[in-house]
Amino acid sequence: MRLKDKLAFGMVLPNRSPDPLDMAVVRSVAQRAEALGFQDLWVSENTLDHVYSLDPIVALTYAAAVTETIRLGVSVVTLPMHSPLHVAHQISSLDTVSHGRAILGIGLGREREYRHFQVPLEHRVRRFRESIELIKALWMQPSVRYRGDCYQLEDAGIALKPVQKPHPPVWLGGMHPDAVKRAAVLGDGWMAGGTQSAEDFSSCVPLLREALEKAGRDLAAFPVSKRVYIAVDEKPGVARAELNRWFTEVNRKPGLTDSAGIHGTPAQVHEQLETLRAAGATHILLNAVSRYREQVEALAEVIDLG
Repeated sequence: MRLKDKLAFGMVLPNRSPDPLDMAVVRSVAQRAEALGFQDLWVSENTLDHVYSLDPIVALTYAAAVTETIRLGVSVVTLPMHSPLHVAHQISSLDTVSHGRAILGIGLGREREYRHFQVPLEHRVRRFRESIELIKALWMQPSVRYRGDCYQLEDAGIALKPVQKPHPPVWLGGMHPDAVKRAAVLGDGWMAGGTQSAEDFSSCVPLLREALEKAGRDLAAFPVSKRVYIAVDEKPGVARAELNRWFTEVNRKPGLTDSAGIHGTPAQVHEQLETLRAAGATHILLNAVSRYREQVEALAEVIDLG
C-alpha cells in the first residue's frame, strides 16, 4: 500500500524563510500542491521573527485566491496573543473567501511571547479555554452573551458566519501531557511540532488516544498530525546540509537536524515517514526548507501522489 493511501499529507507554504520570500514561488507551490493531490496547505505564525515571515491570515488569503479546492490551515495561532473576537472574524472571513476550506490551529505559545506582547502568564490556560468557547459561539450564534472569568461579551455577534458547519475545524498543538489532553476534549485534531522527535511524538499518541476514549470522541475521525521539517535529494549530504541550515538559522537548534528532522534520499525519507505512521500519525505536515518548487514535486513522488 502506498504512503498516500495510509496517511493524509499537507504541504507548508514557504511563508517563513531565512531568505527573502518570493511570492511567485508561494503561488507555484500552492498550485502544484493542489494539482498533485496534497490535502492541505499550512503556514505558521511568527510575528516577531529574526527571519522573513508572512502574516498567516494574509498568506492563506493569498493562497485561497490562487487555488480552488485544497484546504488552508495555520499551525498555530498563539491564541492568548490575540483577541478571540478578531480571530473568530478572521477565520470566518477566510472560510468565506475560500468557500469553506479554513482550518484553525491554535496553541498556548512560549513564555517569551507573553513578555513581548505584554500578556500576563497568569491564567493563560483559562484564557485559552475561554477564547475557544467564545470563538465557537461567535461562529455559531447570531448574538452572543458570554460571561467568563477573562472575557465577557453582551449581546454582540458576527453576521458573517463560516461556510463550514457547525464551524471550521480547530486543531490544537502542544506536546505537554496537559496540552494533549486538552486537544482531545476541546479540539477537532492534534498537531505535534516540527522540533519534536519521532520518539517524543510516539510517547504522546497513547495519551491522546486514552483522552479521546475518555471523552467519548471518535478516534478514527480525529486527525493526529505531525509537522516535519524535511529535505529530500538523491545526494543525502545535500539534503542534510539544507535541513541543517534551517535548524541552525531559523530554529536555532542545530542539534535537532538529525533527531527531529527528516532528510536523505527518497527511499530514506519514505522509510522515516513510514516510522511516523507506525507511531500513530494519520496526517503529516511536510515542511520543506529550501528549493520549494523542486521539493513539492520530489515529496509528491516519495509519498506516491499522482
